[in-house]
Amino acid sequence: QVQLVESGGGVVQSGQSLTLSCTASGRISTFTINTVSWYRQAPGKQRDLVAQVTYDGRAPYADAVAGRLTVSRSNSESTAWLAMTNLQPSDTAVYYCAIRTGQGDVWGTGTQVTVSS
Repeated sequence: QVQLVESGGGVVQSGQSLTLSCTASGRISTFTINTVSWYRQAPGKQRDLVAQVTYDGRAPYADAVAGRLTVSRSNSESTAWLAMTNLQPSDTAVYYCAIRTGQGDVWGTGTQVTVSS
């Protein structure tokens, strides 16, 4: 089985940037061949999809954050990144990465991003 761990969250001020990482371990081949999805969940709200990067680096974006984020991956490093710019208080959430495998969805434990005004 593959495991995912997010990192890079923290507390920043409005307008600043952060880059989150999603690193895979275990069955790396599962990570390599699948799309990595980034989600976020704000307090009291549902978990929403914000970005995806396919196995070959293609990246459709959710409209709410398009233009402020860049998603990428390196299969050789078993890592995907979510770079966010011009962060706003509304971006405050726990950010998760996930992949969908033949055995079901695999989620990381999340990393907290807090944006102060």
